[in-house]
Amino acid sequence: MCGILGTLPPTDTEAFTQALHTLTHRGPDSFGVEQLGGAATFGHKRLSILDLSPKGHQPMTDASQRYTITFNGEIFNYLELKKELEQLGHGFTSTSDTEVLLAAYREWGPSCIKRFNGMWAFAIFDRETRELFLSRDRYGQKPLFYAWVEGKFIFASEMKAIFPFLKRREVADDFHWMKKNVFYYEATEKCLIKGIKRFPAGHHGRLRDGKLTLERYWNTLDHLPTVPKTYEEQVLRFRELFLDATKLRMRSDVTIGTALSGGLDSSATIGAMAHLAKNNNSYSDDWQHAFVAAFPGTPLDESKYAQMVTDHLGIGATFENIEPLGHWDKLEEYFYLFEDLYITSPLPMIMLYGAVKRNGVTVTLDGHGADELVSGYAQGTLESLWDARWDLKRTKDLLNIYQESMNEDKVQYQRVPSAKVYWDYMSRKWGKKLLGRPMPSVDNQHPNFNRLDNHAQYLYAMFNENIMPTLLRNYDRYSMINSVEIRMPFMDYRLVNYTNALPSSSKIGKGYAKRIIRDAIDPYLPKEVTWRKTKVGFSTPIVDWMQNELSEWFMDTVHAQDFLDCTLVDRPKQLQKRIAALVKGENNQFSEAQRCWTALSPYLWEKAVLKRNLTDKP
Repeated sequence: MCGILGTLPPTDTEAFTQALHTLTHRGPDSFGVEQLGGAATFGHKRLSILDLSPKGHQPMTDASQRYTITFNGEIFNYLELKKELEQLGHGFTSTSDTEVLLAAYREWGPSCIKRFNGMWAFAIFDRETRELFLSRDRYGQKPLFYAWVEGKFIFASEMKAIFPFLKRREVADDFHWMKKNVFYYEATEKCLIKGIKRFPAGHHGRLRDGKLTLERYWNTLDHLPTVPKTYEEQVLRFRELFLDATKLRMRSDVTIGTALSGGLDSSATIGAMAHLAKNNNSYSDDWQHAFVAAFPGTPLDESKYAQMVTDHLGIGATFENIEPLGHWDKLEEYFYLFEDLYITSPLPMIMLYGAVKRNGVTVTLDGHGADELVSGYAQGTLESLWDARWDLKRTKDLLNIYQESMNEDKVQYQRVPSAKVYWDYMSRKWGKKLLGRPMPSVDNQHPNFNRLDNHAQYLYAMFNENIMPTLLRNYDRYSMINSVEIRMPFMDYRLVNYTNALPSSSKIGKGYAKRIIRDAIDPYLPKEVTWRKTKVGFSTPIVDWMQNELSEWFMDTVHAQDFLDCTLVDRPKQLQKRIAALVKGENNQFSEAQRCWTALSPYLWEKAVLKRNLTDKP
């Protein structure tokens, strides 16, 4: 896992290196800069994970001296690909996946990416054709940005590496739309900074003769398999795919661990890791490191469930109490490193992965992706009501699932009676149907999209176009700020294809959301965790913080003159009153506190990113 930077035409080495060093957190172990025949400059900041020797150094050039790569990511099935390439006559001098990727490109060209099981953002320069090839993984697990500045093409892992090339930093024309649609801009080319674009997930691109052409190479709807007919067979196949996805992601030359919340998804991941290690002596004890974010005394604390999991598996855990005052003075620096906007403070997540790194762990296997694949959120449960609209028994079951998933705290989390939940959802849905409005998705005209039921369509859009792309971006930042790589078994493309083809009744029903995960992982976890219905989620206990440790900070912030003058904040005086009401306990709703943070964050972002002093120019 690394940071990459490149320019065409080339950039002076000294100036280029200064820009590259803005990515040091992504790759603190070594760096390389290479001038490519007067045509381009490639740079790489390395986080060493596979082949820790200098043989894994990048930028890397293949044996023919034709292709040079700078690569951020991991190809988890590199050993299988390496064996296939050796049979085709390729030789290897390292044990890195980068060399395998280069050989695969040399052998199969751009089509090689469909063979990769992994996450990536890479650039390959062809000295013979003078062409640049760019690729980003299927779902956008690894970031990639680009810009044109006075005829120069720049690409990088983060926007901050492009900042030195810009004449000035300005907010994008769509900034105000993005701040109001935090979950919807990550899956587009839009960026908060004017002149920078996001390279789309599931695409590759060619730059030749000053022209960039993009092509979509991956659409899950084109790869839906035939699934077993019975639910029992579906569970067995899901378990098989999940275990194999976990096994591939346990390949590492450095210590691995897991960020364990105590919820189903992260517990499933560590349960699978423990099962694989127990039945395969090739795994060392270097994977048995669980890290838990604890929020004592708040409704978001799940540490007791995490303890149940580690006790059940016989694995030690590091519990990191998330105390905001110890890190809040770093908030501006964290915003700069994070670069984007979100609905909650990045502090707890950054602190957790900081604890991971301090304890000597470089790679974690985490449970991200399961909620979006298999309906872990309340809104997903509601969307299944449309499919059950003529089935009273299933409707009651779904409404019970919805109610039982709510956080147990009734002060910060409002409960709405099931009858009102049903009426409000169905009246809105019927209205949309009568108006002929399809499920919002860029792929809603795809034949296979229209074969999915309403619930599956909603999950597809969530996974590909709003929630999941945003969370992938977030966790890439949270972890890489601390030089930690996250691997996600639920994001294995084989599992994604399979789950998208399952009927909704396999994902939600019989009293449970994420039903198939529970049945698949049940043999490996304590029942209290597998069959727990409450959904908490990893977030910031923002109400508790606003009313206690951070009350003074919030009040000082919203009374500062530069906040009141900030043009990126809508109605700052009104926001000041809303935040004061929360601080004083006049309002205790978590949802309102989250909305206030979202409205406040453009001000914090402006100070940290837009106004940060970056004077060095390439």
